[in-house]
Amino acid sequence: MMHSVKNKGKRLIGYCRYVNYSLILFVLFFVSCSRSKSKEQNFFHYNETTGISSLDPAFAKNQSNIWAVHQLYNTLVETDEQLHIVPSLAKSWEISKDRLQITFHLRTDVFFHADACFENKQGRRVVADDVVYSFQRLMDKTTASPGAWIFNNRVGASTGFKAIDDSTFQLTLLKPFVQILGVLSNVYCSVVPKEAVETYGTNFRRHPVGSGPFQFKVWEEGQALILIKNKTYFEKDIQGNTLPYIDGIKVSFLDSKATEFLEFRQKRLDFVNDIEASFKDEILTRKGELRKEWEGRIVLNKHPYLNIEYLGILVDEQNPMVQQSPLKLKAVRQAINYGFDKQKLMLYLRNSIGTPAESGFVPMGLPSFDTNTVKGYSYNPQKAKALLKEAGFDAQHQPPIIKLLTIPIYADLASYIARELQDVGLSVQVEAIQKVYYLHKQPKIRRCFSGQAGLQIIRMRKIIFQYSTVKIHHHPIIHAITILNLMHYMNRVLRNLMIQFVTNSISKWIR
Repeated sequence: MMHSVKNKGKRLIGYCRYVNYSLILFVLFFVSCSRSKSKEQNFFHYNETTGISSLDPAFAKNQSNIWAVHQLYNTLVETDEQLHIVPSLAKSWEISKDRLQITFHLRTDVFFHADACFENKQGRRVVADDVVYSFQRLMDKTTASPGAWIFNNRVGASTGFKAIDDSTFQLTLLKPFVQILGVLSNVYCSVVPKEAVETYGTNFRRHPVGSGPFQFKVWEEGQALILIKNKTYFEKDIQGNTLPYIDGIKVSFLDSKATEFLEFRQKRLDFVNDIEASFKDEILTRKGELRKEWEGRIVLNKHPYLNIEYLGILVDEQNPMVQQSPLKLKAVRQAINYGFDKQKLMLYLRNSIGTPAESGFVPMGLPSFDTNTVKGYSYNPQKAKALLKEAGFDAQHQPPIIKLLTIPIYADLASYIARELQDVGLSVQVEAIQKVYYLHKQPKIRRCFSGQAGLQIIRMRKIIFQYSTVKIHHHPIIHAITILNLMHYMNRVLRNLMIQFVTNSISKWIR
């Protein structure tokens, strides 16, 4: 399901329709492990260059927090790899005829992790009151959760949540909301125990207590986060074996993508997200295929993945800088669309990972994608020149310089677009700034546009490069995971990767 979003004062020009392939790269080597007399410790290692700010699900607002939090907690429902809503804490549910009430029937075999916050210092069963508490906490203004939007104006804080009994929870909406089940799969809606929040207070962010496949062990901020296997976890594989297979997860916090990839090459990491651009050409050909020198070392699988890269154009005519901007003219914006070769951009700068957005914003794979009905913009420099002339610009009357604001990882894309547009008569000045500056210095960024036209090159979601390896009991295993990622994040897929790590067919080797 796709939500329509109105972006006031901004036009979006897509140059790459949702990247249609994520990469899952698998290489044959031993998982980093430490042996004891009793068993082999089998940990999944990955790195977070941006760090983790909180392990409290109420503040899981970015990808790094989300991925860690999702290993620690459960939601009522979740999405599978095909984006279908499937049970989690709730084993079933009914929706009333007026679509205002949803009654959830909870599992009775789910327990919070053992922790000192509980009377017996052991984990207790998750009940409906925990769901009520968690959702009310999310809405509570004193919590100040960025996830409060999930329930605001959709449910009443005092009337929207009700525990019928320990295993029955009822959600009452103020008005029908078709997407509510999908929204409830968001990690903001993770169920937390009241005892832990009250015991640890603000320190709950670094002392989480959940019911997920892994439980908290230690977190040295800036150094490492270690999660260990929840031995009482309720999920099982199709053979009935208890998940997770692996003993734990270790997250490091190297702040350099180049260093991260080198660690990966040294077999000290099992997963890499968004490979550093300088290494991309080393692994992939221009057509997005695995280079021969990596064959036998890495298995490359391509799967559907929803992503979009686009240019955002400020067109709010109430903004003084827009009033004199050529970008307020539709013909100029169309000229930009026609003025650079998206096919060539994807081939040379993205190794054919994705498809050019020449039929609108809807990605291939969604029902509304239709190349016959939607005629978008293909490369046509002559058309671009004609549109600029129509807008009143030619060799004698050139448009003002357009500033294209970007961040370093997209500097190559921005420079390419600028060169292409120069050939059709548009002068584009590229300015790359640090991402942190972009996110936290918005007023200063706006001032840098003062008196000039401006473009922004923005990316909604990262391309995922993943590869994982395992050798258990001297059996080399390659585990491929089908991935179909929603725009927001890939929670379930990554969670499956971490808790399963090997195929079900060889699960008997991991006991």
